[in-house]
Formats: sequence, structure tokens, C-alpha cells
Amino acid sequence: MPEVIFPGPEGRLEGRYHPQKVKDAPIAIILHPHPQFGGTMNNRVVYNLHYAFMSLGFTVLRFNFRGVGRSQGEYDQGVGELSDAASALDYLQSMNANSKHCWVAGFSFGAWIGMQLLMRRPEITGFISVSPPADRYDFSFLAPCPSSGLIINGAADRVAPPADTTALVNKLHEQKGITITHEEVEGAGHFFEDPHMDPMIESVKGYVSRRLTETTR
Repeated sequence: MPEVIFPGPEGRLEGRYHPQKVKDAPIAIILHPHPQFGGTMNNRVVYNLHYAFMSLGFTVLRFNFRGVGRSQGEYDQGVGELSDAASALDYLQSMNANSKHCWVAGFSFGAWIGMQLLMRRPEITGFISVSPPADRYDFSFLAPCPSSGLIINGAADRVAPPADTTALVNKLHEQKGITITHEEVEGAGHFFEDPHMDPMIESVKGYVSRRLTETTR
């Protein structure tokens, strides 16, 4: 897994980059949970998402937000982290100019950042939001949500209550032209502790595989 350092808005950002041999392979960036609660790019959910996309033929980048690991800067309430994510996508695109599909996947705080990135970058064709903290952060910026995606959460999540996730999904369902798929993993908590990680990752892989064979957004 090649370590990479690339420029961010506040200095260097540290990442792990896994290219495919195919020149026009789809690309994906993976966003980690909250930096102030121990979130890093080596979080188990983030790590497993990275390898899930890789196994589907994606060129994948995961990275540490500012102030985490060897990434420079300090935590910035999500504002700076969104800029970090945009820089990471710039870097990934610069290395993969021929890619036709661009995805963003985020876990928890990373899901919130990922959904905001979606609003800024029309080239993103699909998203995965794992355990989005809909009780803690305002997702009303998704009006309209620009592309279809999967929102997946644990039915026993005590950090981001499932009822709030369902309310977010229902709001997004009212929008035309996109399809929001929602899956709830029975018995799983926020972090998809075993044995719930595998079924969650299989759901993600199944969803992304289906979308790659479709031509619609």
C-alpha cells in the first residue's frame, strides 16, 4: 500500500494510494471519522471500504484530515476538512485523468464531509455514506442531492440514532432524478463490530457493482 504525501490547504496531507493497472479505472476517495474522537484513515470501517473499492477495480485514496497522523494543520470544525477532501480529490484526479467514474465514501463524520463534497463536485457519480451522524450535523444542504448513493447504518447504532438516519433518507427520497438506497444492518452498532463488518462491506460491494453496470447517475 503506497504511502503518499500530497499538498493540502494547510500543508502536507498523508494518504494511502492504491492505483489500478487499467488507465481508465474508476476512482474513489474514502473519508475517515471525527479527528477529535480518534478518527484516522486506519479506522477499521475506512480500511475495509478502501479494500472493497479496490477489489471492484477502483483506484483508491484514503487520507488523514489535517492534524491527524502526519497531516499538517489543525482540526477546523469540518470547514477545513471539506477543503482537505477537495484537495485529495484534486490529487486523485490529477493522477487519473482518464477515469470516467468518481466515487466518494465516508464513515460517520467522514460521511458528512463526503456529502458536502458531493454538492461541490458535479463529477462525483456515486457515494457511500456509512453511519451518517444525522442527529449531530445538518444535512439540509443536500437540496437537491446531485447523485445517487447508498446510505448504510447499524440498526443498533447508539452514536447516530437510526431514526435520524431514516428521517434523512426519507427527505432525500422526495427528490427527483436520483435514487437513494438505504440499508440497515440488523444488530450492528456505529462501528460495525464483528460479526457485522462483513455483511456491511458485502452490501457496499453489491451496491457499487450494480451501479457500475448501469449507465445512469
